[in-house]
Amino acid sequence: MTFMIVIAALALLVVLFIYGFVRANPTQLADSLRLAGPLVVAIAAVVLLIAGRGGLAGTLLMLALTWYAAARRRRAARRSPGQRSYVRTAALEMELDLDSGGLEGLVLAGRFEGRELSTLSLEDLLALRTDLAGDGESLQLLETYLDGRFPVWREHVEAKPDDRQGGAPRSGSMTKQEAYQVLGLEPGASAADIRKAHRRLMQRLHPDMGGSSFLAARINEAKDVLLSEQH
Repeated sequence: MTFMIVIAALALLVVLFIYGFVRANPTQLADSLRLAGPLVVAIAAVVLLIAGRGGLAGTLLMLALTWYAAARRRRAARRSPGQRSYVRTAALEMELDLDSGGLEGLVLAGRFEGRELSTLSLEDLLALRTDLAGDGESLQLLETYLDGRFPVWREHVEAKPDDRQGGAPRSGSMTKQEAYQVLGLEPGASAADIRKAHRRLMQRLHPDMGGSSFLAARINEAKDVLLSEQH
């Protein structure tokens, strides 16, 4: 009877695994497959224990626990929780949480100096936008934030021929330190890490995916700056 219960439990696990396989996204699926091995070994250990093979069952159980712990460590290291990308202009510093995709900003100059964008109302943000009319970089960065927080904010603004993104040209080339901050990397990152960070950010912020052309340009520039140092 006990053996039949174990078989039924195994069948249920197979059904649940197939269901999860169909519904999971590629990242979740890869993680599940990595953790499936230890689970199968652990189930085999239980079956052997029921069959009276305690010694072998104990060995397999220890193997499953070791395998599972190693998989969890690799998974945690790969996700690198808490990583952030930073973009700074003359008047704004913007921070992108690479885990959640959340965008936050700090005003560096002007009447709202020292204020976080999240504490400003739509009226305040539109007033800040007017203040930044002569700073093309900061203006584009602020409009990127507005697009994410208030998708219909443009309906509150009368369209003007000269009221477009673009504004003043960039004040200078990006430094290596800025490039590392934009890609959310530590100084000395390898070329492979640079390309991986660039690909991850572009998947989130590319204009074709509903992102910002300004941020996408900064991300591309950061990659070019850092890869040029690798040669």
